[in-house]
Order: sequence, then C-alpha cells, then structure tokens
Amino acid sequence: MVDVQEREEVKKYEELSLLFEVSQLLDQSLDLNQVIQPVLRTAAERLDFHRAAITLLNRKTGEIFIEASHGLSESQQQRGRYQLGEGITGQVVQSGVPRVIPLVSEDPSFLDRTGARSRKGGRDVSFICVPIKIGNQTIGALSVDRPPAQQQELDESVRFLSIMASLVAQAVKIRQSVMEEKRALQEENTRLQEELRERFRPTNIIGNSRAMQDVFDMIAQVSRSDATVLVRGESGTGKELVAHAIHYNSTRAEKPFVKVNCAALPETVIESELFGHEKGAFTGAVQSRKGRFEVAHGGSIFLDEIGDLSPSTQIKLLRVLQEREFERVGGNETRRVNVRIITATNRNLEEAIERKEFREDLYYRLNVFPVHIPPLRDRKSDILLLADYFVEKYAEQNHVAVRRISTPAIDLLMSYHWPGNVRELENCIERAVLLSVDEVIHSHHLPPSLQSAESTNTTFRGTLDESLDNLERELLLEALKQTRGNMAKAARALGITERIMGLRVKKHGIDSRQLRTRM
Repeated sequence: MVDVQEREEVKKYEELSLLFEVSQLLDQSLDLNQVIQPVLRTAAERLDFHRAAITLLNRKTGEIFIEASHGLSESQQQRGRYQLGEGITGQVVQSGVPRVIPLVSEDPSFLDRTGARSRKGGRDVSFICVPIKIGNQTIGALSVDRPPAQQQELDESVRFLSIMASLVAQAVKIRQSVMEEKRALQEENTRLQEELRERFRPTNIIGNSRAMQDVFDMIAQVSRSDATVLVRGESGTGKELVAHAIHYNSTRAEKPFVKVNCAALPETVIESELFGHEKGAFTGAVQSRKGRFEVAHGGSIFLDEIGDLSPSTQIKLLRVLQEREFERVGGNETRRVNVRIITATNRNLEEAIERKEFREDLYYRLNVFPVHIPPLRDRKSDILLLADYFVEKYAEQNHVAVRRISTPAIDLLMSYHWPGNVRELENCIERAVLLSVDEVIHSHHLPPSLQSAESTNTTFRGTLDESLDNLERELLLEALKQTRGNMAKAARALGITERIMGLRVKKHGIDSRQLRTRM
C-alpha cells in the first residue's frame, strides 16, 4: 500500500514538473510557432507518447489543420486536414468534448488521415484527443498516440492533457491578444500617418507622381520647424505654392505671410521695401514706414527670385538671417523680428557664386533646407491630373461646359516637353477652354507650339536638296533686306565672297534692285 502511494506521489510530482516545464516553454516567446514544437516533444518524451499534434480551426474556411506535431513527417502533417465533425479530431473540435479511442485498430471511425499508422502494428495504439478552448469557444485540439492501457490510466492521460491544453489555450489567447493589440497599433499608426500625410499634403499643389510625393514629404518635415528654406526649380514649377504650403502647415499659419519678388523691385527701393524707412530718409519719405520684415513679424516672409538681389542688399539680408535684426533706412534704432524666411530662385546659385554675383556666406545661410521642385517633363504622370484641374477651374470661371479632353489632345499634352512647366500648361488649358464649342477640348484647340506633324497634317515633304535650296534662298533674302539690296554688304554678312553671292542670287532669281527700291 505504501509503495502504491509513493508511486502515485512520484507520478504526481512528475506531472507537476512536466506542466511547469511546459508553462516555462510557453512563456519563452509570444510566437507560438517557436515554442509549440518543443512543448510537444517534451511531453511525448516524458510521457512515452508515440505521436502528438496540435490542430487549429480556421474559422473562415471551417477547416481544421495541424499547426504543429511530434512524430509526424511534413507530408503526413500536410495530409492531416479535417472539416468540423469529420473524424475524431473534427468531432472533438465541433463538440468541445474529449474523445478516447482505447485501440485504434478496433474503431472504424478513426480515419488516420495522416497515414502515420498505416504500417504493421501502427494501429495498436490508444488515441486521445482533447479540445483547446478559450472560454466557451473551441479553437482546436491536442491529440496523442500512446501505448494501450487500462481505462483508468487513459482517463488520467485525458486529465493531464486537458490541463496541458488549457496552458496552450492561454498561450494562444495571450498571443491573439498581443497580435490584436499589435494589429490595432499598426492600424492606428497607419491612420495617423495618413492623417499627417493629408494634413501636411498641400491642398494647393496637385501631383501624385513619386517626384511630387518626395516634395510633399519634405514640406511635411520642414513645416513643423522654423528652419530657413530655399525652394529651387525652373520658372513655372510652382515655387510660390510650395512656400504657401510650408507656411500654412506650420505653427505660424495664423500669422502673416508676406511675399516679396526681389526681381520686380528696383535696387533703389528694395532696401526700403524690406527694412522700411524713417521720415525724411530720402526725398518723398514724408512719414515713417514699416518694411516687409516688420510686417511679417511672428509669421513668414517669402523672398522670391533671391538670386537677383544686389550685392549691397545681400549684405544687409545676411545680417537679418544671422541676428534677426536690422535698422530702417535713415534710422539708427536696431529692430528685432521673429520671422521665418523662405526663399526661392530659378537661377544656379553655385555658378553665380563662382562669378562673384552671389555671396557664398549668404548662400549657406539660405540653403539650410533646400526643396527642389521637379520640372513638369520629369513628372509626366501629373500632366493629365493638372490638365483636368485647370479645365474644371477655367470652365467654371468662364461659365462654359467642358466634359472631356480628346485622345489626340491628350497625346499632344503628353508628348510636349513643357519648357514653361505648370504655368505654360495652365495657359494652354485656359486657351483651349475658351476655344471649345462642343464641350470637348480637341487637339486643334492647343497652341501651335504643341502641334505635331500628324495633328496638323504637315508631314515633311521634299528632298534634302530642295530643303537646303529653300533655306539658302531665305538667308540670301534676309541678308539683302538688311543691307537694302547692297550685294557687297550682304556677302560680308553671310561670310562669302561677292562672286559667290552673285552666283547664288542669280541661281535663285533674286532681284536685288527691287529690294533696294522697296527699302
């Protein structure tokens, strides 16, 4: 009797020790796939199980599949798939009640879908399958093959496996909770990123191309700071729009946004415009006047065409950039301003520095955060988007209906190189909207500069010799017109001798005397 009690105590100790080890393994990682295999292997080795498997239910498809196993090959594991109510595993997952098959070889309901027991003597095992539950919901099953035993021993195995299944269920629950939280965080992060992108995506700039997305990202990054920005790009690309976007997406959005075109102001008045003047500072200064920097206090000032500033103004601007202070023209009082400076230019400032036309120290002060606006030819995917916007804009302004742009017109828009960039495109569309009479923009509504040989039916005709003769005749006529029919002067202008001039004039039947009398 004592020996039986000792054996029972040893067995209980071993079970507790195994359960503790299983719980430790399950706690090692939140990734169930990494720990479930060691759990099954440990349980099989300690309890002398031939095989062990964990099956999970896919609620979308209703299929039960083996998630992890011990003692099954990969192909056997792949074959172990069931529907709800199918086979012993399917019945356990469907009912949530454990099942025990004392001897597999004597139970016809055992499917052996994996084929692991097909070898001789392979069916002389007991099969135990217990549900894995989270609350009242069965999410899968834990099953084992073990040596045949008496019913009492099988019942003890069911009890132990049920405890083990609950540990697995808790691990799955924690994993699902963590995954749901992680998914929620990812969704929240994605939502916030989209909100930020929409918030900082300039509403006044149109473009979905990758090049413009990069510009939008840079605007979003710099808007939240007070860094000096240098916007660079060709004429007509929308540098002023970028400056607007930076200011109105910044913390200074409620403060003034002052624009100054440095190229439009004469050198004699630009200093007064920027820094203001005192009464009597010069002829006509009948009263004191604030400059643009003072007006922009607390907000932003946009200096367009900064590359056209005179050297003397560049020196004064450098001081404002460095110290945020200046004196009005004709005044001695030093004034301080809190202003964010945004500049723009279409000039190559590096070349201007080499030519000593632009101060190098001012360049480095301005070029803190450069933003390059790509030309329209480098963002072809935005052309139609911009065209649609301008069609809608000018159709509304001019009270006309334009429903579409014809395919030939689209082809011309896409094939043109747009030296004037977005500004040129806008002018072309405005013209086309005004010319449209049938609610469609056709290719002939676009300016001649956009037309192709195919669209105007002016494909090249004639030989090379004929074309060269026509060109030669035009050059001779132009030279004679400029010299009022003087053959000698015309010959010198064209870089040929008077003899060759006479031969060419005779060849083309040009009467220089008529040109002389007409002039």
